[in-house]
Amino acid sequence: MIAKIGRGANLIGALSYNQLKVDKENGEILTTHRIRETVNGNYTIAQLYQSFEPYLIANKRTEKPVLHISLNPDPRDQVSDENFKQIANDYMKLMGYQDQPYVVFKHTDIERTHIHIVSTCVDRNGKKISDTYEKFRSMDACRELEQKYKLIPATAKEQNSKKELFRPVDYGSGNLKSQLASVVRELPKYYQFQSLGTYNALLSLFNITAEEVKGELHGKPKQGLVYFVLNEQGEKVSNPFKSSLFGKHAGLENLQKHFEKSKEKMNPSPGKAVLKNTIEIAMHTATNETDFKKQLLDQGINTVVRRNNEGRIYGMTFIDHESRTVWNGSQLGKNLSANVFNDWWKGETVKERPNTIPNKPLHLPSKEKENPTVETEQPHHLFDFMTKEQSANTNSNFGLIEAFGGILPEVQGEDYEEQAFANQMKKKKKHRKQGDKK
Repeated sequence: MIAKIGRGANLIGALSYNQLKVDKENGEILTTHRIRETVNGNYTIAQLYQSFEPYLIANKRTEKPVLHISLNPDPRDQVSDENFKQIANDYMKLMGYQDQPYVVFKHTDIERTHIHIVSTCVDRNGKKISDTYEKFRSMDACRELEQKYKLIPATAKEQNSKKELFRPVDYGSGNLKSQLASVVRELPKYYQFQSLGTYNALLSLFNITAEEVKGELHGKPKQGLVYFVLNEQGEKVSNPFKSSLFGKHAGLENLQKHFEKSKEKMNPSPGKAVLKNTIEIAMHTATNETDFKKQLLDQGINTVVRRNNEGRIYGMTFIDHESRTVWNGSQLGKNLSANVFNDWWKGETVKERPNTIPNKPLHLPSKEKENPTVETEQPHHLFDFMTKEQSANTNSNFGLIEAFGGILPEVQGEDYEEQAFANQMKKKKKHRKQGDKK
């Protein structure tokens, strides 16, 4: 079972999202806890809100008092409504929310029948309930409930581990070729993506971009791929590195094969529906772009926004680190396309809009440490599993030391034909620029 915990400030949005499923007969309210009963057993959003209102009014300082939790058993699990109720109540007790008001909704609009729990993390006295080590406690709770209700255990791929972080390229630290190698060799082993655009969205988290190069060499058409290092503003700050320096897996031919294999694996995957569901929740509970990205990042999802020079959004990409898949918003649904987000965020001022460079998966913003009553958020180690799996595979040439420190022997030699091709492309580009100046 996979648990997703979202936090926000918009209770009406969270309730509306779930009630819409009920209205469309794709969901129902399974049970409630400390919610005022109605005469006919049916609820409106306004009636549900009344039970939460005293807690929200008492809240004095918590910016995001609303909890929106989804519990997702394996699609092969046959869970009765009664068991879903018990699972929800047990989970809330294990997480310390047993005294809170909450509503449990069942969703049946995707093949993975699952439940959503809407609650608040502020008690009746206005004090925030501790969320220290929440993600780890949630994983422990899921494992316990899997055993109790005989559910299929979540795989190791769907769990986040706590190991050393896989790092982005640091242009200032030198040895760029080794830094690039440690990333571009590894990512295709772990992540599924269907195009060069989505691959670049993933690479951007490591301050890298890839470009396809086309031309002729000795009268024959030739294609290649080159990599660049980016700075914090998303600008190229290095010379191009040809893909052959990093082995065949980083080259265009193998990546194109990877694109096709990813299409076969990703589209029927149940993780697609879970990701879409998670993004839709954030859209209903987030107040702006920054809040939207933060909510998804808390759940292991990076959001890459691409804007043109006029500031219009022309691309939205979501990187799900649990399913290890990269999706354009339009692939998940029309309601997650670039135009939808452009219309949503176009009213924000420049001050409100965050930097369009993708979120770096290193550390989430921390609350002020000077205030002893405010807890510091734990960093979300999105790429920890890569280091863990590399270290565990003792027979692999891509262990931790290799991944960060060197180039494989077979790719140390220069590919002179590719080098000539790359040089020829540089000359053509230079001549074009000179022609433009004339």
